[in-house]
Amino acid sequence: MKNKILLLAATLLLCACGTAQNIATLPPECLASELDGSLTILVTGSGRNKGDAKEQARKNAVSIVLFDGIRKNNAQPYQAKPLLLEVNARERHQDYFDIFFADGGEYKKYVSNEDTRPLSTEKSKDRHEVHVRLAVRVLVPQLRQRMKNDGIIKMQ
Repeated sequence: MKNKILLLAATLLLCACGTAQNIATLPPECLASELDGSLTILVTGSGRNKGDAKEQARKNAVSIVLFDGIRKNNAQPYQAKPLLLEVNARERHQDYFDIFFADGGEYKKYVSNEDTRPLSTEKSKDRHEVHVRLAVRVLVPQLRQRMKNDGIIKMQ
């Protein structure tokens, strides 16, 4: 009986450790492209607690839309170019983006609430951080207009 309990405890421990690593390393996925131009993206965030991890996930979603874009492949049905095509845009406008992405910063205006259905959020914890993977909707047209108004995207 004691051996069975130890085996069960060891199995649970190994499963928990594997989950944390898997969620933290998963790439972002575009779940939907809405008619209004917004994108629903499945992203991962890490932090000291669940709230910090969720905020980091929202920042990551906006950052992906601005700088990285989403590439289409067999597992990824949607494609989106980054809003900022300028090489090293984040470094060139570092002062602007440091303020934009500050905790509680302006980036929050361009993220709608994440999917709140049961089981739509994955959570794992390792020794130092909590990792959260959630679906976030980024309001791309409004974000594009903000970048134009602030001179980050040059008008043509």
